[in-house]
Amino acid sequence: MAIRQPDWTMLRLWGSALLPAQCALCAAACRQALCDDCHAQYLLQPARLRCHQCANPLASMHETALLCGRCQRHRPVFDATLAASDYAPPVDQLLLQLKFAARLQLAPLFAQLLAQAADRQPDWQTPQLLCPVPLGRARLVERGYNQALEIARPLARLLGLPLLPKLAVRVRETPAQSGVAPRERRANLARAFDVAPAYAWQLGGCHVGVVDDVMSSGHTVNALAAALKRHGAARVSILVAARTPPH
Repeated sequence: MAIRQPDWTMLRLWGSALLPAQCALCAAACRQALCDDCHAQYLLQPARLRCHQCANPLASMHETALLCGRCQRHRPVFDATLAASDYAPPVDQLLLQLKFAARLQLAPLFAQLLAQAADRQPDWQTPQLLCPVPLGRARLVERGYNQALEIARPLARLLGLPLLPKLAVRVRETPAQSGVAPRERRANLARAFDVAPAYAWQLGGCHVGVVDDVMSSGHTVNALAAALKRHGAARVSILVAARTPPH
């Protein structure tokens, strides 16, 4: 008789829920993902001046219409980006714990940081609904959860917005962008996303907010924004926990 292998993903999820709560950075006992000291020291940072379209840091207020040079030369398909933080220590380590170590209790923390970032940006246009960047089936089965969806759930509650977790679908399995040469990343994601037929009728003239954990080159969210606009979305805004600074 074949012996059934344990579901390691579910064991990690159960274990993280049952183990005593501790700070994800200093391991001090606390009820939240981070203790008050680490939260104050590392996450309560002044807002940065960012490009309104892609959220890359801007050097000064003299940038035309608050757009970076790259967005002025090559406008993305998406219309705006809200980033809670730079992808730098210790935020990068926290996101790696969420993404690869099933520390799902960190997701509400990033949702809270995004909601606070929205409050600090006076010209931010709140979307009408939220949609997480979908994972491919193979990667979802391997990981057991979608970190973008885990952030989107509490964020939707904080912003009072409907969440459509199955609005977008990944119709083509693609290698992870981190393992693809920069010049090949756009082609890697070409036509990788589509809109589920059951939800397409809701997109006519709609402002959709796309939620993801990290934005690097922007090709992933740009490809998803293109799919949403093909089906009638009037505006697509990106909400990411962290933005990778330009190299």
